Amino acid sequence: MSVFSGFADVVDQLADALHPLFQGASVAVAIILFTMAVRLAVHPLSRAAARGQKARTKLAPQLAELRKKHAKNPEKLQKAMLELHKQEGVSPLSGCLPSLLQLPAFFLMYHLFSNTEIGGEANPLLGHTLGAAPLGGRFHDALADGGLFGGAGLVYVALFVLVAAVATFNYRRTKQQMATAPTAGVETPPGMGAMLKFMPLMSFLTLFTVAVVPLAAALYVVTSTTWSAAERYFLYRDMPPTALAAAV
Repeated sequence: MSVFSGFADVVDQLADALHPLFQGASVAVAIILFTMAVRLAVHPLSRAAARGQKARTKLAPQLAELRKKHAKNPEKLQKAMLELHKQEGVSPLSGCLPSLLQLPAFFLMYHLFSNTEIGGEANPLLGHTLGAAPLGGRFHDALADGGLFGGAGLVYVALFVLVAAVATFNYRRTKQQMATAPTAGVETPPGMGAMLKFMPLMSFLTLFTVAVVPLAAALYVVTSTTWSAAERYFLYRDMPPTALAAAV
């Protein structure tokens, strides 16, 4: 049995268990619950990443001093920064792990609902829908079948509204933090200024993702993005925007 066949069986069995409650939407609900299970499994790493980012924030004065000391020697600067992180028991890459570990689940979902066959047999999951929208369909399919306010189109409208609401929440929170953060005497690392200007808009890129991937993968992305907004609110609520940018 291939990984994709096994994953399809897991989704199918979960959907069967949910069918008495959710009927035709059971597979869609199974995808949402699967996404939440993935995020819950990764949450300890997210908490560890937040702790690590707070520790790196405390090192900011020392890092600024190293930049001044080795301004003309990038190799020595890089070595000195790595040694400082090692001495303090902080990993510069810890914030990347939660995002990296979610990628396999997303690609499994994308593959599962992008192929007509799995393990040499017809893919039974493609026959399932969320409302009038097939889980294997895309936004352009919904537009071609009834338009934006058709049955399938309205499903995407609901997803876009949810993504826009989460993105707006992230945008306002980040802008507020940037407006109230102290700037006097704070050194901004090279490239961080541009990142800080662009960062409040990054959440809106999810709208593009939802529009181009299969609906099942879009459900995964929307659920994960909503979880991330809530998780980051609680884990990073007391951190300055420069630290938040490094944690993205």
